[in-house]
Amino acid sequence: MLNLLFPNKYVDSVFSIDFEELFKKGFRGLVFDIDNTLVHHGDDSNEDVDLLFKKLHSIGFRTLLLSNNSEERVNRFLKNIDSLAIPNSGKPKRSAFKKAVSMLDLEKKEVICFGDQIFIDVLGANLSSLTNVLVKFITAPGETYFGKRREAEKIILKLFEKSKKAKRGIVPVSESSEKKKTASKKRKNFCDINPLFWKISTLKGIALRNVRDFSRGVRFAETKSDEKLPNVISHYESVLIKKGPGIDPRTQENKAVNVEIASSKINGIIIRPGETFSFWKLVGKITAKRGYLEGRVIKNGVLVTGVGGGLCNLANTVNNLILHSPLQITEFHKHSDALASDIGHRVPMANGTSVNYNYIDYRFVNNTDQDVQILLWCDEVNSIGELRSEKEIPFRFELSEEGHHFEKEGDEYFRVSKIFKDKIDKESGEVVERELIWNNHSRVMFDPSLIPEDQIQ
Repeated sequence: MLNLLFPNKYVDSVFSIDFEELFKKGFRGLVFDIDNTLVHHGDDSNEDVDLLFKKLHSIGFRTLLLSNNSEERVNRFLKNIDSLAIPNSGKPKRSAFKKAVSMLDLEKKEVICFGDQIFIDVLGANLSSLTNVLVKFITAPGETYFGKRREAEKIILKLFEKSKKAKRGIVPVSESSEKKKTASKKRKNFCDINPLFWKISTLKGIALRNVRDFSRGVRFAETKSDEKLPNVISHYESVLIKKGPGIDPRTQENKAVNVEIASSKINGIIIRPGETFSFWKLVGKITAKRGYLEGRVIKNGVLVTGVGGGLCNLANTVNNLILHSPLQITEFHKHSDALASDIGHRVPMANGTSVNYNYIDYRFVNNTDQDVQILLWCDEVNSIGELRSEKEIPFRFELSEEGHHFEKEGDEYFRVSKIFKDKIDKESGEVVERELIWNNHSRVMFDPSLIPEDQIQ
């Protein structure tokens, strides 16, 4: 029975596979999961993945994306990739894998499956008698909470590594990949040796990021103006000081101070066509010397206090302004949007944007033909933002949420929903485009007794 949960191979990344050798072994069809296998959950495809698929097709492989995600999400991922796909597949059901083999028009022995989940991808492939590879799931910088299913997978992987199946060489990996894996077992990572080395590694990461931005010719918005551009594209307000059971009023008051300081660093910024907005390029370092106080931050999946806590709220305000516009988000990280119980009407994307200096940034590019401007300020109650432009845009943008409810998984609760962005023609009122922007599965970080019973499924 346990063998059904053992993959044929466990690898760090799909990029470590020697696909040319795999082709020589007689495989002709490749079935890939998307989220946390090829890219981080919810992300679009990137240049590396696009090039990988071009290489696979040039070798002679047929490819298929087998995903439990929606058709909108899969189509968005396929923007620059020519591949077969099955959205809403229903993995780990045998029927999903049977359909994949049929669409590839190959025999089972010619097909190999890649995925990051033992209980979904590996189990389904094994039940269908298909060769399969478990890929180490992709995480975002600062992401630390992975759920109980991942903990169970760790135990299964330890048993797998001791098994005979792990020693079989059915799936070839590149020599350099094997050398790296062997070396990593012999020594600790440099950043894990002590806190000083962690700091050095962080500075190195920031420097590499700056070099990458320079090499790609990224032009960052730097010009500020006290003069407001005439047209309002979007307006957003969020309550600064939340109240409720378990919420420390001191950290909320400190958050209001932090948001006001950071807002002043961004207020009035002009983003010209082709320029990129970077939250941290404008806000800068967060230190007590600059007036920042201790507010709530998420560390290792737990709400704690830290200097500058609460700035995710400000980033979320900016994100909402951009979501209600045609501007293109180029970097967005999520955390739980169930930090506190809902008060009044549920608003999608009221929380959930994550920023952390300097690795976890929020960025967008002005992909229009005119200047846009962000205004940010605070009153006694709210954090307020406006996105303005030189001239009116013929579309408006709205967010909608479907299937909102809570689910109990083990001893924990999760908020579950799908959040969409609708592009609406102002003249006709018709929805001309709909995009799934978040397949939400957020761990509840407040007292679950506050969840309305009729919202638990």
